[in-house]
Amino acid sequence: MTDSTRKISKKAGLPPGTLVHIGEKRSDHVKISVIDYTPEKINEIVCTSANEIRQFKNEDSISWINIDGVHDLDLIQKIGDDFKLHHLVMEDIVNTDHRPKLEEFDDYIFLSIKMLGISPNKKEVVSEQVSFILGDSWILSFQEQEGDIFDDLRERMRLNKGLLRQKPVDYLLYRLIDTIVDNYFFVTENFSEMSEHLEEEVLTDPSESVLASVQQLKRQILTFKKSIYPLREAVSSIYKNDNRISAENQRYFIDVYDHIIQLYENVESQREVIASIRDLYLSGMSNKMNQIMKVLTIIATIFIPLTFVAGIYGMNFDKMPELHWENGYAMVWILMGVMLVIMLVFFRRKKWL
Repeated sequence: MTDSTRKISKKAGLPPGTLVHIGEKRSDHVKISVIDYTPEKINEIVCTSANEIRQFKNEDSISWINIDGVHDLDLIQKIGDDFKLHHLVMEDIVNTDHRPKLEEFDDYIFLSIKMLGISPNKKEVVSEQVSFILGDSWILSFQEQEGDIFDDLRERMRLNKGLLRQKPVDYLLYRLIDTIVDNYFFVTENFSEMSEHLEEEVLTDPSESVLASVQQLKRQILTFKKSIYPLREAVSSIYKNDNRISAENQRYFIDVYDHIIQLYENVESQREVIASIRDLYLSGMSNKMNQIMKVLTIIATIFIPLTFVAGIYGMNFDKMPELHWENGYAMVWILMGVMLVIMLVFFRRKKWL
């Protein structure tokens, strides 16, 4: 039983909204960082407690408050109380195993999403849950560990490049989601490269280890599909929210939605490719077995007439005329050799060899 399963079992029977961290503990400490900005200035702060971020809730500027580490339940409870988050939302934040989802409230929007990447050996998909809460002028983001794919976005905010610091807070949410979705394309590209490599291996050497790699890639693609399928509906609901998403920014979320549809189509095509590779493997193994049976059949066919001749002259009859020939032994060997050559020439002309 995994740790996540144990914690889910431990949670059974508790009141709704009870905070129980479900998932792997990926960091030993919690880091709270804030980027507070206006079109004219930007301020980056590293906070040591939840009390320090309370002030950004009612600021005229836009604040991106990022929390790395969701295993500190007391901290999550404190932040939830300060920002008046629903207890079920806080429960979803610390549960890193559930599927992506969107919930809309009167004062904020809650979005849970999977941030996917490729492991250093390029053989596995690395998944991390990220939760976003969009308020009037602030965004709370909760990540499992420090380090993410938003460094370029932070740098553009510092240098005031593009529209990010000129737009309202919903545009920041779009950029965060768009960055995660764009990174999904690197994952699908890795799937394509792995598929091409496995196809080559299946054609050259269809071994059992190749089949295991095919099955592993199939599971990764299925996990990827489970991550993006509910995200499609979540993003669709976001751009239809007229209260939190401005009309001018709705088109950006529609663009993200289109990208997710494209990713979903890519995943479906990859599943078909994996199925074809598996069929190719089975066909290759069948052909390999047929080749083995062909060689064994030819060997058996060659020895059948030789065994027949040896069987005849192995009989112990007294009246067999050839038994007393002076060159009978040599003649039998010559006869067998001639029969062998004739059969080999016949098989060669039939292109069985």
